[in-house]
Amino acid sequence: MGDPGVDSQDVRRLVPRTDRVLADPRLAGERDRLGTTVVKRAVATAQEQVRQGRIGPDAVVDTARALLPPAATSLRPVINATGVLLHTNLGRAPLSAAAVEALGQAAGTTDLELDLATGRRGGRGSGVAAALLDAVPSAGAAHVVNNGAAALYLCAAVLARDREIVISRGELVEIGDGFRIPDLLEAAGARLREVGTTNRTSLRDYRDAMGPDTAFVLKVHPSNFVVTGFTSAVPVGELSGLGVPLVVDIGSGLLAPHPALPGEPDAATVLRRGADVITASADKLLGGPQGGLLLGREDIVHRLRRHPIARAVRVDKLTLAALEATLLGPPSPTRSALDAGEDELRTRAEKITADLASQGVDAVARPAAAAVGGGGAPGVTLPSHAVALPPHYADALRGAEPPVVGHLDQQQCLLNLRSVPPDQDERLIAAVLSVRPR
Repeated sequence: MGDPGVDSQDVRRLVPRTDRVLADPRLAGERDRLGTTVVKRAVATAQEQVRQGRIGPDAVVDTARALLPPAATSLRPVINATGVLLHTNLGRAPLSAAAVEALGQAAGTTDLELDLATGRRGGRGSGVAAALLDAVPSAGAAHVVNNGAAALYLCAAVLARDREIVISRGELVEIGDGFRIPDLLEAAGARLREVGTTNRTSLRDYRDAMGPDTAFVLKVHPSNFVVTGFTSAVPVGELSGLGVPLVVDIGSGLLAPHPALPGEPDAATVLRRGADVITASADKLLGGPQGGLLLGREDIVHRLRRHPIARAVRVDKLTLAALEATLLGPPSPTRSALDAGEDELRTRAEKITADLASQGVDAVARPAAAAVGGGGAPGVTLPSHAVALPPHYADALRGAEPPVVGHLDQQQCLLNLRSVPPDQDERLIAAVLSVRPR
């Protein structure tokens, strides 16, 4: 038998009390920064390691500090090296520095609904509306809700409750995660009048469907797929003369034409061609925070803005601030990624590869293909360049700090640089070096 004074000692007596650990000066600043709940969770994990014999009692404070997250949120910043500019799983559009700064300004007490000059109630979101109208002069009015689906829902609920929406069968799309446009519209109390076929719809199909119950015609851009072959669709200009409002869901939030995306509908052009209202997302090609845009005829947008449902889908001050800064500030990271030249991307790939190779990493630079993603510009390939690594790096890099998400192609882990802002290149190199085999 061993020494009973040692072997039978209750290990729980060795664990320092929680209140004493939390009172340690080394944790005081962390409690102010992250909150007591987050720090207590780290302390509890460190105490459990004492019980398991993995650390000594004197190491609890330092272990707890090492376990603390960088911020009081479970969300972690990652480097998007997938080549998909608007990756839904990665939060779609990254915000510009101007938008991030605007979030900080709006986080405190603001004049959100106060006119400082008069002391009376002010117009909520008036700055964003003005910025949208400056960006899209063909719109008579603008309104913002909490996402693109909410914008379309508001149109259906206000304009077509207990009435019919005429829509082509080829545009009854699923927008992601099982959510379908027909279900969304019917949930708003509208009835759908489907016209045409999956691949072909004519103007006559729409005309034959018009009746006293027709509230509006809806045209939906099939932003996450392409139908090719024996197809036909009716352009906006022809649908605008049917005698009822024309609502067009352009999807990706492109406000003006972009040379890299010639087939992508944009708000300015669609409104000029006769749409009465367009709906779109703000967190896609516009490059802003999550939000839904409504642009078009002043009388219709006013009805939408004043309806009770508008209150349920309105955006908060943080979204308004970030969106206004996106509209008025420098190009967003999404726009910069779209505009990046092939020579620039090639040069970056070659430099990163050389830096990694000098540290013993098996890396090569190679051409690659990128995509818009996020339900935008389906079928459009954006030329790019990537750093190619052995395949085992794909899993390892997701556990790096910061995590890096690439993709596997031809037994290589590709880090596609079109979706990586240039100012993240050094962090990308550091992440790869941190997980290289020793």
